[in-house]
Amino acid sequence: MTAPSKLSDEELVVAVREKDKDLYAEIIRRYQIKLAHYLRKFISHPDELEDVLQEVFIKVYRNLNDFDISRKFSSWIYRIAHNEALNHLKKYRKELIAVDSEELQIMDDKLDVANIADRNLLKIDVRRALSMLKLKYRDPIILYFFEQKSYEEISDILHLPKNTVGTLIARGKSELKNFLIASL
Repeated sequence: MTAPSKLSDEELVVAVREKDKDLYAEIIRRYQIKLAHYLRKFISHPDELEDVLQEVFIKVYRNLNDFDISRKFSSWIYRIAHNEALNHLKKYRKELIAVDSEELQIMDDKLDVANIADRNLLKIDVRRALSMLKLKYRDPIILYFFEQKSYEEISDILHLPKNTVGTLIARGKSELKNFLIASL
């Protein structure tokens, strides 16, 4: 038998469904850090994040038989994580977003970041600006700029046409830039 670490995600799903439920630990190993990083954009409290992450893996396991192996597993699991994050935000009405140094990548070249002396203040401004964005813009921006997902993957995760994803990213980036300029 092939080592679990050598299997594609889709092959691993088939193996878990048909042969060995214990191989699910490999799915968790592959996605725990990635999904925690993604969820951190929505949920800043570590205990809450852990709870949501655990709920994601429980839902994935329960619904593994519903996964269509002709599709991309990573998009499917990110969609579940995305839905759980939204459920958490709705339940607790929190919209805190923890962001890291990657947030500087989403700023337009026209915004002169080099002249801003205190990068920590800029991070606070970006965090605030992201939290002010409508979810329809925030979600694609986070997936594209922070999670490095392609338009196609974002389309699968958010169940939106690929062209709509591009439009939402462009509009969200523009709004984000306006929030940041207004805060200067």
